[in-house]
Amino acid sequence: MSEQSQNPWLTHSIDTVYENPWLQVTHREVTNPNGGAGIYGVVHFKNLAIGIVPIDEAGNTWLVGQYRYTLNQYSWEIPEGGCPKGTDPLDTAKRELKEETGIEARHWQELLFFHTSNSVTDEAGTAYLARGLSFGQAEPEDTEKLRVRKLPFSETIAMIDRGEITDALSIMALQKVQLWLLSGKLKLQQQL
Repeated sequence: MSEQSQNPWLTHSIDTVYENPWLQVTHREVTNPNGGAGIYGVVHFKNLAIGIVPIDEAGNTWLVGQYRYTLNQYSWEIPEGGCPKGTDPLDTAKRELKEETGIEARHWQELLFFHTSNSVTDEAGTAYLARGLSFGQAEPEDTEKLRVRKLPFSETIAMIDRGEITDALSIMALQKVQLWLLSGKLKLQQQL
C-alpha cells in the first residue's frame, strides 16, 4: 500500500447530530495527520447526484430553472436528481430527464464521475450526455416548480462565463461537453 493511499486520520468517535431521508451530519473526534487532537464534521449524502446534458444534432440543449431554497435565489441548471443507493444511475438519469423536461434519449454516455466539496462532504455523482432525443410532457415532482429552457449549447458556456450558471454539477458537465466538442470527441451536424 502506498503512502498516499494510507489513511493518516484516526477516528475516535462518530456522533450523528442531524439526519433526514436525504442526508446525515456527523460530529467526529479525531487525531489529525500531524498527531493533534481535533474535530471533523461530515455531511453524508444518501443519494448519488445525477446530472444530464441533453443535446440535439443542431447543437441545442435544455436547462431547468428553479428557485433554490438554500441559496435564496433562482438557479439555471442541467436536469438533475438523486439516485438512491442500490439503484442504477443510468436508470435514474433517464427518469429525471423525462420528469423534469419531458425528453427521452436513445443514446447515453457517461461524461464524468465527481466528488463535490470533499473537505466537508462525501457527496459523489455522475453526469451523462443524452443524444437521440424525443419529446413529451414533463412530469415534475410535487415539490418542484420548474421552468424548462431550450437554447444553443454555446449559450450555456456563455452563461457560465457571465456567472448566470453557478451550480457545480452543471458547470462540470457542460464544460466537459465543451471539451469533447473542442477535441473532436463529440461531433454535431452544426459544429458549435
